[in-house]
Amino acid sequence: MHFLGIDWVGVNADNGRKLLLSLAFIAIVVLANRILRGLASLLLRRVDHSTVQARFWTRQAISLLAAIVLILGLLSIWFSDPTRLATALGLMSAGLAFALQQPVTAIASYFVILRGNTFTVGDRISMGGVRGDVMRLGFIQTTIMEMGEPPSVQGADPAMWVKSRQFTGRIVTVSNAKIFAEPVFNYTRDFPFIWEEMAIPITYQADRAKVEAIMLEAAKQQSIDPDLLAAEYKEGLQARFGVEPIDLVPRVFYRITDNWLELTVRFIVHTHGIRGAKDAMSRTIIGELDKAGIGIASATYDIVGFPPIRIRPEAVAPAK
Repeated sequence: MHFLGIDWVGVNADNGRKLLLSLAFIAIVVLANRILRGLASLLLRRVDHSTVQARFWTRQAISLLAAIVLILGLLSIWFSDPTRLATALGLMSAGLAFALQQPVTAIASYFVILRGNTFTVGDRISMGGVRGDVMRLGFIQTTIMEMGEPPSVQGADPAMWVKSRQFTGRIVTVSNAKIFAEPVFNYTRDFPFIWEEMAIPITYQADRAKVEAIMLEAAKQQSIDPDLLAAEYKEGLQARFGVEPIDLVPRVFYRITDNWLELTVRFIVHTHGIRGAKDAMSRTIIGELDKAGIGIASATYDIVGFPPIRIRPEAVAPAK
């Protein structure tokens, strides 16, 4: 193409036609993608968990289909010759493998997450040092609503100011590539329940049987009833992993220490609402211990020896 006295390399009528066709094709695919995603949101307007899952995966499938159609369409427009297409793909692959290692790994991780059922939207996970609920699963990044951690693990990285499993208000994005480098902890995918423990120290002279009964009753009020636990969860674990959940009934364990007897009650609760359950248990246990006249032990020290003390008269200040 000759313009302004310059012969522009690679610019000709054929390339101009392909460019206009490409722009029109991109506009059509983007418009169709938005229309289909809008229809999916309109048809799936309910806010229950199953509908949210269905809406997300429908929109995700539409976006994935649009990306595939867009790539195939642009390749068909610009590389009608199979030889040129193979050469271009080879050069592109080599360049991507070197310059875009992390994004390519993240995209591959996206398909691994889908194929392996690692997690989905709404699951409570720990990934890349971030703990919380999955809000969005993209091709490259996962968006998580961050939550805090109990005091026993407050030293974890990153440090938290919320001392329980409740939302902090921060929304964090994590690269999907983390699944290849670090473990992913899923709290809800196959078994949306978790075993929790609460420890109470008492003196060796206290009525330990009474304390045990109080703790068991408080745990039974807040824990999941084993008889009502959905059978499909237990059957699913056994069928998929060969594991059957045990210790579904609350139980108290004793531990002897130098200062007190530590009673720990173990119970199973739903993954969400753990802090509320432990708060209710604490209030019940404290109230019942007060009624029984039993106190919670604290660290004590016995003085087994003391040097003699002599008070000199002259050291005593005269009274005024």
